Amino acid sequence: MNIGIFSDTYFPQLNGVATSIRTLASALEERGHQVYIFTPSDPRCSADYDDLQVYRVPSVPVHFVQDYRAGYVFSPFLAKKIVDLNLDIIHTQTEFCLGALGRFISTTQGIPLVHTYHTMYEDYVHYIGGGHIISKEMARGFSGIYCNTATAVIAPTRKTEQLLKSYGVIKPISIIPTGINTSNFRKDKFSPEEILELRNSLGLQADTPVIISIGRLAKEKSIDVVIGALPKLIEKLPDLKMVIVGEGNETENLSNFAESIGVREHIIFTGGKPWKEIGKYYQLGNVFCSASVSETQGLTFAEAMAAGIPVVAKKDECIENIIDNNMTGLLFESSEDLPDLLYRVLTDKSLSDRLSKASVEAMKALSVESFVDSVEHLYQDILDSGERPRKIVAPALPLVMGVKAVKGITRIPRKLVRHSHQKAAELLSSAKEK
Repeated sequence: MNIGIFSDTYFPQLNGVATSIRTLASALEERGHQVYIFTPSDPRCSADYDDLQVYRVPSVPVHFVQDYRAGYVFSPFLAKKIVDLNLDIIHTQTEFCLGALGRFISTTQGIPLVHTYHTMYEDYVHYIGGGHIISKEMARGFSGIYCNTATAVIAPTRKTEQLLKSYGVIKPISIIPTGINTSNFRKDKFSPEEILELRNSLGLQADTPVIISIGRLAKEKSIDVVIGALPKLIEKLPDLKMVIVGEGNETENLSNFAESIGVREHIIFTGGKPWKEIGKYYQLGNVFCSASVSETQGLTFAEAMAAGIPVVAKKDECIENIIDNNMTGLLFESSEDLPDLLYRVLTDKSLSDRLSKASVEAMKALSVESFVDSVEHLYQDILDSGERPRKIVAPALPLVMGVKAVKGITRIPRKLVRHSHQKAAELLSSAKEK
């Protein structure tokens, strides 16, 4: 099969969507399929950044989300290049600029489209005008419209499936959790000397108790809840450190909050790190902790568990399939309970060892093979059914040609992002009406 994956986010951005895409694309190529990834360009990427077939679309920064970029996608040259690949399946992983491009190619060429719904956008409207421009109802409506233009939809968890049905999605929904390539995270991949060297580079001793947090630094990730647990914990463990790996809009706010409650010197912000190094950073932690309830699957929880790091997490439906309380991790409902849970894991070696061993075993069931089998079978079932979207004549779209034009537009990123999203919405509306 020739498969086109379209996403507004991919490495070097550090998030679950990027991880899911790379896991899927790599495994599909190993099975003999041709996979092409279309995503915005990123100045942090070198020419040899990725060993997959990645097409970087000219892009500009998204002013309201740090380190994110919007692809300026409505180019006849780009469209022709994609059409010439003779794609059998289009798989969109996001709904905006690149998602709209995937939708455009699907509807003008009659190519089946599969969409994975990764993000609960109603939890993200605060990024745009503080939530006063786009409401949660608008985010739900947009998500429902987009999913109903797909041939089939993938939901990583039952929570996401139920959410989509509440949005009015009537297209077939398959629950397919993203698989974890455990070889990237296993403890035995890294020598004690490597981990000690990394610890020392961050000013940590071999016996320093460490809470690890890895992922995007955003308001909805509730990292402040974990930081808020530190004062009580430090009273009992004065050498405690929290290492936060990732980048995002909330870095400064989190630093200021930590300063205000007197724990800033106990927190290390490393910034974003390359994907190939992330497995080693998990090994810094004696416990992984997250209070986020905005996940659709919670891949960082699964990665930590595959790494054998005990997990303390806030109770939420998105992680019910991987964390069994007091078996493969510890769950809390009230933030007031968090300091005591963290203290237990950090000081009770038998508990820590038990959770670590059980979590590693649990992650064996969340294999890449099972993930790719399910997606591959979904693709094949769609192709065997002969179902194709009815072709829609391409509308007249403003076209931008050449790098010079893109560079010129970078002077007005807000107008560009607004324009691209408007055209995406018009395209989706046209598809729905047809």
